[in-house]
Amino acid sequence: QVFATCGAQVLLVDINPEGLAKGVAAIEKSLAKLAEKGVITADHQAASRARLSTSTKLEDILDVDLVVEAVSERPDLKKKIFAQLDAQCPPRTILASNTSSISITEIAAVTKRADRVIGMHFMNPVPLMKLVEIIRGQETSDATTKTIVECSSSLDKTPVEANDYPGFVSNRVLMPMINEAIYCLMEGVATKEGIDTVMKLGMNHPMGPLALADLIGLDVCLDILEVLHKGLGDDKYRPCPLLRRYVAAGRLGKKSKKGFYDYA
Repeated sequence: QVFATCGAQVLLVDINPEGLAKGVAAIEKSLAKLAEKGVITADHQAASRARLSTSTKLEDILDVDLVVEAVSERPDLKKKIFAQLDAQCPPRTILASNTSSISITEIAAVTKRADRVIGMHFMNPVPLMKLVEIIRGQETSDATTKTIVECSSSLDKTPVEANDYPGFVSNRVLMPMINEAIYCLMEGVATKEGIDTVMKLGMNHPMGPLALADLIGLDVCLDILEVLHKGLGDDKYRPCPLLRRYVAAGRLGKKSKKGFYDYA
């Protein structure tokens, strides 16, 4: 949506047709809301939608300047996709990952273009949030970094560069806070509403950490904490047992209609 709104031709790929349809519907709804509020014109809304095409085949990603991968936080899956993209895309194509914690260096190593692999971590919800965390892998070139920084700025985002360490900056700071909030809930320090209210009113956060975890997805939070715990070897990143229990029960947050809060 953001790329299309800013004038780029976009091919949205998802191997799951239902997921693809859901994504397009969400984009159309978001564009309609922006037009309704006067943020964009009706013509801009229509032109943005017209620049978006879809496919259920990864093989259709061919002659493009940039690919932004945004699949699940699974290193094996990301590596498989990057290896395929590397084989089928022209040498000029930059391969970016929207990963929130997985090593860019590790992903780049399965390709023959490690200098043109980079992290491009957008914040959720992407159309509203200004930050893009730009992560340089060990071999990411200055030219690639410069291109992606300029690209992010052209999307009306604020790019911030980070080096390739587990969790980068955003989740290395955010996830321990969320995890500690879950420990507070598990240990009965306060109710979920109380914990979130303290952080909103006391720390001036727009959302409480438990509500934010629901928005991110509790399974995603668990995956990121696992990466931090394994990658940094420090028990301060050990996922709270209550988080593990909720994920095991299928309470994943907003996307499953139930997490710390009930969205049904």
